[in-house]
Amino acid sequence: MSHTRINLRDLGISLWTYAPGVRGGAHSHREQEEAYIVVAGSGRILLDGEIHELRLWDVVRISPTVVRAVEAGPDGLEFIAVGSDRPEGGDGHQVPAEWPD
Repeated sequence: MSHTRINLRDLGISLWTYAPGVRGGAHSHREQEEAYIVVAGSGRILLDGEIHELRLWDVVRISPTVVRAVEAGPDGLEFIAVGSDRPEGGDGHQVPAEWPD
């Protein structure tokens, strides 16, 4: 997994790259909503215990308190995550997540 961050004043844009089959850790936020845009590969996203398939150019809006985690498909997964940098210092925290498969 690799991660690139572009530092903007009020907007965070990150490129996340996952190798085939890799599952990312689950997290949520207190205030920040996010949008994920799939730019390569495929995979799945876990949103509050519900699995959704991800394909090229899918866009997923995620409310702040929703627990989210991703899993790369057989060709890997690359997506752009868009959010804000507010509150200052961030508000994300890691949480346990059960994949129901």
